[in-house]
Amino acid sequence: MYRFLLTRQWLITLLIALLLIPTTIKLGFWQLHRHEARVARNELIAKALTAKPEPFDSLSPAPGFAVPSDLTWRAVTATGQYDPAHEFVVRKRTDSNGTIGYFVVTPLKLSDGKGTVLVNRGWVAPGDTATEYPPVPAAPSGDVTVTGRMRADETVKGSGGFVKDRAGLPDRQFNLINTEQQAKETGVPLLGGYLELTGTTPAPAAQPALVPDPDHSDIGPHMAYAIQWWLFTSMIPVGVWILIRREAKDRAKQQAEPEAAAEAVPV
Repeated sequence: MYRFLLTRQWLITLLIALLLIPTTIKLGFWQLHRHEARVARNELIAKALTAKPEPFDSLSPAPGFAVPSDLTWRAVTATGQYDPAHEFVVRKRTDSNGTIGYFVVTPLKLSDGKGTVLVNRGWVAPGDTATEYPPVPAAPSGDVTVTGRMRADETVKGSGGFVKDRAGLPDRQFNLINTEQQAKETGVPLLGGYLELTGTTPAPAAQPALVPDPDHSDIGPHMAYAIQWWLFTSMIPVGVWILIRREAKDRAKQQAEPEAAAEAVPV
């Protein structure tokens, strides 16, 4: 009855089904791992937002330090003087409303002499043209104490290739916040990672719009996607069996029709 499974058409169908099963299982686990990573990130952010700030240079002790994931978003503080001569802006960044503008990044020379920290002071709107340096509130002069979130250096690889480190940009405009790049550009040794500003003491008269706290409440749809892939996996053998049974019934019916017709012929 099931010899038709050895036909070319059915062998191809069965092969596709056998290949789909491990593929959909793997896709389900991929979504599960994305869910777990999102939950871990949210827990890390939630903990960091309520933690007591630590000195930036106690967590990032030297130039070239690669900020690990467990230190990302950590509350940090630093005291020193801004270096407006080496300030730069980062292109194609959005504010809380999704408006495209710039992040303003200003080096802060630490008072303890242990190095210089890049500080993302926040967002500003673009100027009249994309080639001109945008209007930026001046960095506070004199000694300041800043608090914020520790962030890892941005890289092309870390952005998944979405952010390109293109050459030929206007003066003091970049696509990445990267200490190695800025150290080569300015000759100023920079501690690895950067500080995303949340507050300044004494408070400045004017400043860029601070980067809002990251959302750590949304876990995303990844768990639902994982369940969908696994449900689809379970449906593959069921669907194939239904098709096989239907084909077998159709062939049995076709075979029975000539026999019935032969029996109906009078002798």
